[in-house]
Amino acid sequence: MPVSTIRTPVAGLAGDSAALNAPLFRLLTDRLADGRRRAILDLGAATTPMLDLLGRSPCRVEIADLGSDRELEQVNAAEPDAVIAAADALLPARREDSRFDAIFCWDIPNHLNRQGLTALMTAVAARAGPGAVAHMLIYYSAGTMPARPGRFVPTADARLVDNAAAAGTIDAPRYSPEELDRLMGGFAIDSARLLANGMQEFLFRLPGGHGSNGL
Repeated sequence: MPVSTIRTPVAGLAGDSAALNAPLFRLLTDRLADGRRRAILDLGAATTPMLDLLGRSPCRVEIADLGSDRELEQVNAAEPDAVIAAADALLPARREDSRFDAIFCWDIPNHLNRQGLTALMTAVAARAGPGAVAHMLIYYSAGTMPARPGRFVPTADARLVDNAAAAGTIDAPRYSPEELDRLMGGFAIDSARLLANGMQEFLFRLPGGHGSNGL
């Protein structure tokens, strides 16, 4: 499996303690394991378990590793006429010959303001193909969240463990489904689940070619 990466520290295998059951994550990764070749964008850091999970089928994986430095803060602080360019600079170069079929956003959108979230997802959409699917975790029930994005790693049974170091807490934006539908740069809600930890799990989809990529 060829893997292109940008700033990619690699984490080890995840344990099962405090693992989060994320049914939409499992659904998407099961669909990705059907043997078809696809292009995948991971907005988080590279981890061995995630690359192993995606490697069940031939695929091209690009790692953006957002949240490791101050990239998200720069997007949040950008002027309206510069925010798209700021978000665009965080992502792999566009490839017309191989557009992304699936995008793993993890909890990164929680750390963007409304303008920044729309800018990032607009930039992602410009690199994605028709019917592309984006997976996302949103802090919904709790009023606070970790101060930095998580480092989610799949377990052997496709549950998720957050291996991020403790970094204090900040207020959570608590984006509603209705808000997210407006802010996602062309992606629309495909399905949603409320998880045991109070987060909402989403799959978003770009229009055009629904299901044509098998997802």
